[in-house]
Amino acid sequence: MNGPTRSKIAPVSVLRTSVFTLERYVTEVLMRDLVGHDHLPSAFLVYLFLRGRATADDTNDLSRRRRMRPVTISVRELAAQTGLAKSVVQTALKVLCRRQLLRVVTTGKLASARVASSYEVLRPWRRKEP
Repeated sequence: MNGPTRSKIAPVSVLRTSVFTLERYVTEVLMRDLVGHDHLPSAFLVYLFLRGRATADDTNDLSRRRRMRPVTISVRELAAQTGLAKSVVQTALKVLCRRQLLRVVTTGKLASARVASSYEVLRPWRRKEP
């Protein structure tokens, strides 16, 4: 090694961290259901990824809860971000939509992996706000 080596890891000061809270239902019931019953740990992983992205930085003043926003991402980008294959992500998205844990809000004109869709993360176990 003649010259100094450069690390591809970003300095700590550049990394952006975000904390979001998961309900116990997600870890105690949903995980067991998707991973154990459906044999799709990928669906649980995709749900967690989208749930993290859907959590907005601002909170609702009345309830002090973070607001959820739709996540716009293509299947290809979702696969790259989670480390899963595109076909595995597509299957996971279908299962999450079928189980009403995810809703496709908007979709591109072409039904391909290159067109980004917006996904709304649903939490059907929570009570509806009045």
